[in-house]
Amino acid sequence: MIDFLAGAASIMTPELFGIVLLGTMLGVFVGALPGLSGSTTAALLLPLTVTMSPIAAIAFLGAIYCGANYGGSITAILINTPGDPSASATALDGYPLAARGEAGRALGMAAVASTLGGIFSVCVLVVATPLLARFAYNFGPPEYFALAVFGLSMLGAVGGAGALKSLIAGCLGVLLATVGMDLTTGVERFTFGIPDLSDGIGFVPVLTGLFAVAELLDQSTRLDERVERHPLTAAKLPSRQDFRRSGKAIGIGAVMGTAIGVLPALGATTAAILAYNEVRRVSKHPEEFGKGAIEGIAGPEAANNGAVGGSMVPTLALGIPGSGTTAIILAGLLVQGVRPGPHLFNEQPEFLYAVFSSMLAANLIFLCAGLFMAKLFAMITLIPNAFLWPAVLFCSVIGAYAPNQAMGDVWTMLVFGVVGFFFRRHGISPAPLVMGLVLGQLVEESLKQSLIIFDQSWAGFLGRPIALVLFAVTVATLMAPVLLRAARRLGALRASG
Repeated sequence: MIDFLAGAASIMTPELFGIVLLGTMLGVFVGALPGLSGSTTAALLLPLTVTMSPIAAIAFLGAIYCGANYGGSITAILINTPGDPSASATALDGYPLAARGEAGRALGMAAVASTLGGIFSVCVLVVATPLLARFAYNFGPPEYFALAVFGLSMLGAVGGAGALKSLIAGCLGVLLATVGMDLTTGVERFTFGIPDLSDGIGFVPVLTGLFAVAELLDQSTRLDERVERHPLTAAKLPSRQDFRRSGKAIGIGAVMGTAIGVLPALGATTAAILAYNEVRRVSKHPEEFGKGAIEGIAGPEAANNGAVGGSMVPTLALGIPGSGTTAIILAGLLVQGVRPGPHLFNEQPEFLYAVFSSMLAANLIFLCAGLFMAKLFAMITLIPNAFLWPAVLFCSVIGAYAPNQAMGDVWTMLVFGVVGFFFRRHGISPAPLVMGLVLGQLVEESLKQSLIIFDQSWAGFLGRPIALVLFAVTVATLMAPVLLRAARRLGALRASG
């Protein structure tokens, strides 16, 4: 409790509170822009955090993550175009409400539900992360290797694409993590004689290219699209009747969002869609869903912000990203020289509780912004793409060049921008590649350390019970779809016979 109060007090300093306020407002701003998601913005602004203190850097990125998840609901409701993928389910009932002239009511419920879901997840984060870290404190290199392999096995569920596509992208990320000099042998790998690749491929240019530049290229193919916009006077606090109808939906969304967020690789979009389906299933009025049901906004919005805190649990406690955006936050930690994991709770508890407090503050800030500045944020949708995306490209080039002042990083960014655009055109999410790049280094380092401990004998893993359990869970995760299909076929044969 003392550590939490100390962390909260550090956020109350004018400098850090200003950074959280700026990050939240930026998150809401970009979340309300179709195409500019929270992950894109976090990747784009990651270079700015290099000069910040570790607490300020992660508080800034975390505030963007929180704000963008709410900001996406603004365009989802007003123009039926989610600004952030996590708001996709919100559009199903938010836009019909706006079409009936109730946009203010829809945005008010989105703000309140998002805040309640976010606060619930932060409370779970405060309680669950130290417990998980305490369990993981006895982890050695073999356990971390098994955990990283388990994280990679979850890549098939990332991004909504087919499992095979996601696994291929994740394997490509792991391969990219091997580029550069091997610190154990001193041998350069896959550098092709290019000096800039000796230190490996940097996180910043890869992330900026995959998210910002790829989105720019994708938007350039849709410049002539026109969308219908509904007017907004002001957001309205939900009425007592709306709260009565939506209380269960908010509870379901908050719990499901946090639980799904904790699972590596799933994230806010999956949480929102699953919560929407569950809320509709238990609703007394399922026939209203898709036509303007207020519960259809409350459930997904509570879920996508609940997933924010949930996804930070494995990221901070184990160093395993809980989502694509937390993979970027994890990269920000590594750039700052901070290694997530159980040791962090013993060595820098105030740092972690300051991050928790910043996320709590971000949720309260975007509640106020959503209720009192909704009309201003709605005007963001009027910014022409002809002005927006050249500015994004300019910021991308500066962001890629600035950390190392190397043109090689700019070229890397442009190459991965084309790769990201290719991924989008073929229905492949860039998130598995990012997570493979982040986890690849952990896989390689922990495996080498394990084999040194075991005197180059793989049989040494048999004497590590926790590692064996994690390997078994990994195999079960990979085999589950095959076994389910086999069970369905067997059931169909029995039914027909």
